[in-house]
Amino acid sequence: MKYILALIFNILIPVSLLGQEQKAAQYLQKIRNNEAQLTAFMAQMPKGGDLHHHFSGSIYAEPLLEKAIKLDYYLHTETMAVAKDQAGQKNWKRFSELASEGRLEGIKNEILRRWSVKDFYTGFYPSDQLFFESFDKFLPALHEEYSPGMVELKNRAIAENVSYLETMFTPVYSKVNIQDLTAYDAELRQLMHQSDQQAVLNLLENIYSKLMQKESMNQAVIWNNSFIQHLHDSLKIDDERFSMRYQKYVLRFKNPVDLFKDIVISFMSANQSDLVVGVNMVAPEHGENSMKDYRLHMLMFQFCHQKFPRVKYSLHAGELAMGQVAPENLTWHIDEAIHTAKANRIGHGVDMPYEKHSYELLRYMSHQKIPVEVNLVSNRFILQIKGDKHPIKLYHDFKVPMVISTDDAGVLRTSLTEQFVLLAKSYPFFTYANIKQLVYNSLDYSFIKEAAIKQKLRQDLDRRFKEFEAKIP
Repeated sequence: MKYILALIFNILIPVSLLGQEQKAAQYLQKIRNNEAQLTAFMAQMPKGGDLHHHFSGSIYAEPLLEKAIKLDYYLHTETMAVAKDQAGQKNWKRFSELASEGRLEGIKNEILRRWSVKDFYTGFYPSDQLFFESFDKFLPALHEEYSPGMVELKNRAIAENVSYLETMFTPVYSKVNIQDLTAYDAELRQLMHQSDQQAVLNLLENIYSKLMQKESMNQAVIWNNSFIQHLHDSLKIDDERFSMRYQKYVLRFKNPVDLFKDIVISFMSANQSDLVVGVNMVAPEHGENSMKDYRLHMLMFQFCHQKFPRVKYSLHAGELAMGQVAPENLTWHIDEAIHTAKANRIGHGVDMPYEKHSYELLRYMSHQKIPVEVNLVSNRFILQIKGDKHPIKLYHDFKVPMVISTDDAGVLRTSLTEQFVLLAKSYPFFTYANIKQLVYNSLDYSFIKEAAIKQKLRQDLDRRFKEFEAKIP
């Protein structure tokens, strides 16, 4: 009798759970075209992790402005940039001076509009220019102290049912002197112009050997990792509800040797720390050095992958739109990031329709389980890519793994909830089961190194979904 009851129990439980998921699927279908109902649904739905997440672009402008005012920084009254010290320089005034003149309150909203997309309207400013220029305006205030931003992001993630952030935290800080190596910049570019990849890799080996002879390289790794470890531990970032891990990022507009040095330090950092789980490369993909040196950059990542095969990395690739660059430059960036650089994940990937062999590339990504980080609000604002201009249907049809991310939630004044609302409303071919899989992807394709942490997050996600689906009307 006991055996029969146990058998019945084991049969009925999966059926019951399936019924809850079916109920959630039916309710989502019913509310898909009502944004308020959809927002309430997605706000309460567990969302796993956010894997394409820039720390510096995810802090809202208001607390940064409060900090700049409290520290009495200087403000450039035309560009709305802040700086710690610009005494005597034209158009720069301390916030205290602006307050004494009665101008501070009136200028606050203009600052927020230059530091984020607040009150943006077509014709106010080119959207991509406003986005990329905003960082240099507020970064001095952010860099003064990282702790408040980390706490802000953790609290906001927990509030919207996000249990994991994998954030591009800081660029590489180092005192490595490379004056003796900068002559290699021209040689690297010349060899790349000649399409002599092996010669480039040989020269990178030579430069790498010289870099590794500098004690300051190891010192940079120790400092960068200790900085993150101290903040993470002192703020008690990880707890039962939430975990955060970090990517080091490099700036693709730098000259070759300087950039290569940063890539090497980043790989070394990720190789030696459980908290630093990956490497990334940021800055506008359509920038002058970004375009000129793109293939060279991919070879640098390939080289470092060979030196540090355990290190994971994601690359911004294909964050380009027609008219932004020459048409022929839309046809190869994602392919290079995957086949040359050997990227573990691709960020954005919106120019996939223009890739020279897009179908073959999509099949390869599907077969090799190389996910694309989809950033819908970001692509809509910066590149004007939305609706069926976005290649998300291509990725879906070819069964390429996807994760849904925010990119720069502070500058874009968005959230992970809004990404899922936009996804469900704009792309009805995503069923509830599809959306649920995207959430699980955000943990399965994360770069978390500790198997126990990933397992804990996944088990917690199972529990959260059961509780969420039980609440569906």
